[in-house]
Amino acid sequence: MDANEANRDGSMLERVDFVLVRPSHPGNVGAAARAIRVMGFGRLVLVDPRMPHMNLHPDAVALASGADDVLASVRTVTELDAALAGHALVIGLSASEREFVDSVASPEAAAIAVRDVLDAYRGASAALVFGTERTGLTIAEAQRCGLLCRIPGADDYRSLNLAQAVQVMAYVLRGVLVGALGHEHPARSPHADDMPATHDQTEGMLAHLERALITIGFLDPGQPKRLMPRLRRLFFRARPRREDIDILRGICTRIERLATDRRDESRAVAATFSRDPK
Repeated sequence: MDANEANRDGSMLERVDFVLVRPSHPGNVGAAARAIRVMGFGRLVLVDPRMPHMNLHPDAVALASGADDVLASVRTVTELDAALAGHALVIGLSASEREFVDSVASPEAAAIAVRDVLDAYRGASAALVFGTERTGLTIAEAQRCGLLCRIPGADDYRSLNLAQAVQVMAYVLRGVLVGALGHEHPARSPHADDMPATHDQTEGMLAHLERALITIGFLDPGQPKRLMPRLRRLFFRARPRREDIDILRGICTRIERLATDRRDESRAVAATFSRDPK
């Protein structure tokens, strides 16, 4: 591997976050840190862990087995969306099917999806999201992910330890990222509008769209049914660019403005006719 390949390898490995949602055992955090460190990754994020400073717990330090740099740089956030902000691709790990998710990818297919995004756009990043040790990701958390991945196993027993799941994905992902060196086009620096929309940009657009649909009476907030999850699935499938998000939000703004103007006009007309004749 020449110097350019080594730099490219490092830059891709450094743009992947391993996100643990509500971890409850410090030992698993330490073991996960060890798992990603030995594969060349270093970004570990904890979402609402069961105890504060879990990465500094003696059990975490012991099971990290020297991956102290990963533990020291652990980022802790209170909400999943905060962990996913800025990422162009979010992949959730799930042992079971989830509603409103088109398909479940294999670890290899998920790793290729990560490689394609990181390799095509310099500066783009990805996140792999792992649920709690006991129950995994909730339906709502899984729906926050653009792609779901399942680690195959026995039909009657698919329960992997959290750190084991992290190790499997880190191993497969490293193999795809490092194995691609020298065989793919160099990552480019696209115009900002041509970059894939980030998780938070897509979620912001969906929230704006929901408000616009409520404004025109298309969505009943009292009985939303399954409209927004279906729309979320549609947009994840479309993989919108930032420019697409800007256009859609402009449409939503126009919808809201027109609806407000017409409502004000109707009120003015009603007020005119309700006045007592002089």
